[in-house]
Amino acid sequence: MEAGRPLVMAVKDPTVVERTNLLNMAKLSIKGLIESALSFGRTLDSDYPPLQQFFVVMEHCLKHGLKVKKSFLGFNKTIWGPLEIVEKLCPEAEEIAASVRDLPGLKTPLGRARAWLRLALMQKKMADYLRCLIIHRDLLSEFYEYHALMMEEEGAVIVGLLVGLNVIDANLCVKGEDLDSLVGVIDFSMYLKNEDEDLASEERNGQIAAILDQKNYIEELNRQLNGTISNLHARVDSLEKSNTKLVEELAIAKNNIIKFQEENHQLRNENTLILRKTQHHLEATKVDIDAELQTYKHSRQGLDEMYNEARRQLREETQLRQDVENELMVQVSMKQEIELAMKLLEKDIHEKQDTLIGLREQLEDVKAINIEMYQKLQVSEDSMKQKNVIIDRLEEKTNQITATMKQLEESDKDLLNQTRTIAMSFVKCASSDSPHQYKLVKDISF
Repeated sequence: MEAGRPLVMAVKDPTVVERTNLLNMAKLSIKGLIESALSFGRTLDSDYPPLQQFFVVMEHCLKHGLKVKKSFLGFNKTIWGPLEIVEKLCPEAEEIAASVRDLPGLKTPLGRARAWLRLALMQKKMADYLRCLIIHRDLLSEFYEYHALMMEEEGAVIVGLLVGLNVIDANLCVKGEDLDSLVGVIDFSMYLKNEDEDLASEERNGQIAAILDQKNYIEELNRQLNGTISNLHARVDSLEKSNTKLVEELAIAKNNIIKFQEENHQLRNENTLILRKTQHHLEATKVDIDAELQTYKHSRQGLDEMYNEARRQLREETQLRQDVENELMVQVSMKQEIELAMKLLEKDIHEKQDTLIGLREQLEDVKAINIEMYQKLQVSEDSMKQKNVIIDRLEEKTNQITATMKQLEESDKDLLNQTRTIAMSFVKCASSDSPHQYKLVKDISF
């Protein structure tokens, strides 16, 4: 059994030993960097030896188990490939990846990987970025062998140790440094210490722990203050934007008010001008209407006089006709012998009645024309000529009526003469009649 133990130690997997050695070196490097940085008491730069050794150890850890890829120039083995995919897994890493690609002095993938590690340390995000990387081991299998440190638990332990580096403030100049040709060799003399140094290290560890606690408290307080400042900046930006928007809206509103005032003033001027024109037009129209009304009154007065005269004549004719009818009725009652003459007289009288009816119709026409003239007088001055023509026609009609009345008078006289002649003949023929009848005929002749 004792002879079998060396055999078990001899067959131990060398990859496990390599991972363990790299893990121990990472622990020593990270611990030494934190202790020396806290004792150093200021921001670290690129020339600080423990920081340089830390990057060398991290480079060896990332190179462990890396697959060799074929290219046109031969075999290629670089850590830039897995680091480059971090920006796809963590959007916060896009900034340093873009910065690394834009650096003009880097020509090799290894130089870009070294620059990426330095920028991640300055951002205090190295642990977060590598944690995103080891979570997606299915993506890492494209770059690493199955036994690589990044594929095993040792990688997760190293990522956990990297969280302690957040207490370190580093200001590294990546742009002017030759990272392509840098030789990465681990200096083990920095990690070999004697017992006195261990005791001193323990004392320093106690001091460092107290300093770390204070620094963590200060960083937490600083983080809260930064959050408060960010919120205040956001509120200030929001208020400035809203204030700018309100100022723009106020300016627009003022411009609109000025525009509306100008339009209101213009409309008032136009309204005043229109009112003046309307008043002037109304005054002119009123003068015209007054003149037309005066003309109409004069015309109507003349027409009324003509109408009254015609009515008076008609009344006289009617009275005359009534007298004639009475006389004819007396003659009819006196004697049957004069019936023939009386029929003739009645026939004439009927003709006169027709004539009188015609005269009445003409008078009605005159009334209708008078009403038509009254309506036309209200339309416009252009119809005055037609009204004058109508007045002339009315005068002609009146003259015709007068002439007709004269003819009727003459016919009445002729009729009376004929009646007298018939009466005289009747007297001659009937001389044997009574004196009363003769007296009646005499009365008729008168």
